[in-house]
Amino acid sequence: MAFNQVDAAVKNLLDPATHMGPVTLAVSNLAQSVDFYTRVLGMRELQTGAGADGKSATLGAGETPLLHLREVPGGRRQPGYSTGLYHVAILVPTRADLGRVILSLAREQYPIGGFGDHYVSEAMYLDDPDGIGLEIYRDRPRSEWQWDGDQVVMGTEMVDVDAVIKSVDDPNAPYTGMPDGTTIGHVHLRVGDIPQARRFYSDILGFDVIAGLPTALFVSAGRYHHHLGMNIWHSRNAPPVPADAVGMREYTILVPTSEALAQLVTRLEAGGIVYQHEESDVLLNDPWQNAIRLTVEPASA
Repeated sequence: MAFNQVDAAVKNLLDPATHMGPVTLAVSNLAQSVDFYTRVLGMRELQTGAGADGKSATLGAGETPLLHLREVPGGRRQPGYSTGLYHVAILVPTRADLGRVILSLAREQYPIGGFGDHYVSEAMYLDDPDGIGLEIYRDRPRSEWQWDGDQVVMGTEMVDVDAVIKSVDDPNAPYTGMPDGTTIGHVHLRVGDIPQARRFYSDILGFDVIAGLPTALFVSAGRYHHHLGMNIWHSRNAPPVPADAVGMREYTILVPTSEALAQLVTRLEAGGIVYQHEESDVLLNDPWQNAIRLTVEPASA
């Protein structure tokens, strides 16, 4: 199934080095979630703590934070009809890295929801212990991506899972975890209205519309296949996720310089978007109360 092309011109309003940063998730049982994300998926526990907001942990790959977990004891699952998170997508560097995650899940007998070859990537889908949607994927080389003008060609076909596993040098070797270079590749949201999502994420924030379906939209910076996906498959005109439910509490957009952040703020003001500062970061909500943190990417050590 190929995605329909949409009418959009690349505007290049965002710095092409813009990409996604850590995602904050509310979970019902912190110990259970940390065990899943570290032992099964192979993240590292970078930090734990307890404060006014309750128990928390930061997980990542190498020294790069990927997820901030906050415990909400007794948190209920995200309602089927609501806006909010569709899935968090974790990008691993190579096909063999994806194969190692698949093998770890198989050894742990953890259920996998499915696979998808999207032409630009090979992906695996699953839910965490709270039913929070996850995608783990590897990108094909950009030289293999196909374009129709300014629109990237994406679709969904079957993944050759056997070939992915065969790319692992030693399938019987112990799993050593997600490697350095693993990042949050994209965040896929459940929104209430596609034209409204396009106005907010493209016209105001400045992401380029890169592909779409009548019921979904994909936007990016720097001609990536997508940094954000949005759909109305289970959320057309739906209410936000209840405050006592598990799920995403915030996602991060990383820009490379303070000048790029200032340009973003200028567009927020021109678009009448309410925002606030938290130290050097900028905090705002999209039209469906998905919390967004805009921040300058930390300098490499």
